[in-house]
Amino acid sequence: MDFKLEVVVVPVADVDKAKAFYQQLRWREDADFTVGDGFRVVQFTPPGSECSIIFGTGVTNGEPGSLQGLQLTVKDVVAAREHLLGLGIEVSGVWHDADGVFHHAGTANRVDGPDADRRDYGSWLSFEDPDGNGWFLQEIVNRAPGR
Repeated sequence: MDFKLEVVVVPVADVDKAKAFYQQLRWREDADFTVGDGFRVVQFTPPGSECSIIFGTGVTNGEPGSLQGLQLTVKDVVAAREHLLGLGIEVSGVWHDADGVFHHAGTANRVDGPDADRRDYGSWLSFEDPDGNGWFLQEIVNRAPGR
């Protein structure tokens, strides 16, 4: 039985401000509908992803900005950074973890620049939406077996 992640709910304070941000990212807008008073759902999907995000009014009780560690993958994190900057998105520099594995919480153990050998899973950048929900981009060219 396959279990596929379909949607991640992102808590936001201002739906229209969040919508403008994800439009600026050039993500596909799948839905924006209101049902009655106090319920609005907005859905976006990153290019190439099968998983979408939703946010809105009455969608979650989560605190705006409390979602951290959302992760996207790209084949070239340096090019992705340039692309995001070109869209006017504020992003971190590219970095890798000093231990060469995943990454530590916060900014501990970050070393400026991509992994020296550009090993898969080793290079990162980060950005936040207007509420402070935190996103990571991880560079993966060749996935590990079984992934």
